[in-house]
Amino acid sequence: MTNYAFRLLNVFAEETLGGNPLCVFENATGMSDEQMQALALQFNLSETVFVLPSDVGTARMRIFTPDTEMPFAGHPSLGTAQVVSSLSNSSHITLACKVGLVKVNLENGIWTLTTPNKGEPVVKASGLSVAEAASLLGLDESDIHSVPLWINTGSEQMLLPLNSRDAVLRATPDVSKLPLWPANSLRRKSVYVFAFDEPVAGDERLAVTARYFFAKQGGGFAEDPGTGSACANLGGWWQHQGRDLPISMRIAQGAQVRRPCQLYLDVATDKSIRVGGKVIEIAQGQLQI
Repeated sequence: MTNYAFRLLNVFAEETLGGNPLCVFENATGMSDEQMQALALQFNLSETVFVLPSDVGTARMRIFTPDTEMPFAGHPSLGTAQVVSSLSNSSHITLACKVGLVKVNLENGIWTLTTPNKGEPVVKASGLSVAEAASLLGLDESDIHSVPLWINTGSEQMLLPLNSRDAVLRATPDVSKLPLWPANSLRRKSVYVFAFDEPVAGDERLAVTARYFFAKQGGGFAEDPGTGSACANLGGWWQHQGRDLPISMRIAQGAQVRRPCQLYLDVATDKSIRVGGKVIEIAQGQLQI
């Protein structure tokens, strides 16, 4: 039997019990793939991270949902950076994952990652019309800004722009139409809906309200409180639309599931995409397997 230390953190959290929960195992050396997957199911969070030594970065991270391994994800990267930072006493972390190296830096209490993609995002048609997208989410066609697109700046997700914050709050996936939902290359069914809020005088960041829905194993939908990879894909969507750069946004997500999150998105003139947020550690423990 081996003891493995783990930490529980809340990412994109503005308060202790807000944000998106995460479990990070400090050193998973010796664990099998099957054990990692089983532990992700045991904790049953949206993602669980297993930290390993790396020859090319500060550390290597493997990210598991309760169902599968992810090549990259946003809130696990930020939470893992805080754990690795506390062990290495560094505020500049490079995490190796399946899509490449993710650079994460701490400044003014906010961890910020730079997405591993280079240049233009990968964009594909979703195959859904405006009418079909509205029907899947219980919305009116007038609520939809434009057809959803698959965007990939590290993790492929379907993005659907809406015309108002109210429409984002009203969006409700129709479970009976789950078989009609398109799936990404990893066979995951999800959608990130978002709308731009009214500008506030003196606010340098464009305010956005967003929600992220995904199909659960066994049926039905769940809602993720704070989705860093989808936030990064919003930056990719902005680029694809040919909108002005640089741009800075502040994204509110998670209030509908009582886990309010605040995410910071910056897209530079060189098209690099950065996603940031606060990370709060709430517990440490040991697990024996």
